Amino acid sequence: MNEREIEYFISNWKLVPGTGGVFDVSVNGELIFSKQEVGRHAEPGEIRNGILGVLNTIRPANFELAGD
Repeated sequence: MNEREIEYFISNWKLVPGTGGVFDVSVNGELIFSKQEVGRHAEPGEIRNGILGVLNTIRPANFELAGD
């Protein structure tokens, strides 16, 4: 899945402020990263890979963007 495909499936992003160092990332209601649960900051690419993992489950098998 390329970056344009990510944009196709995610229409908007929302940052919800927290307190106490909370950093959770959810896609379509599925928690893909929680700093509190893993006890560390996300590694480079970790959030992106989590987003791609969720989107790969909802993308139709033969999905192609027009013009690709």
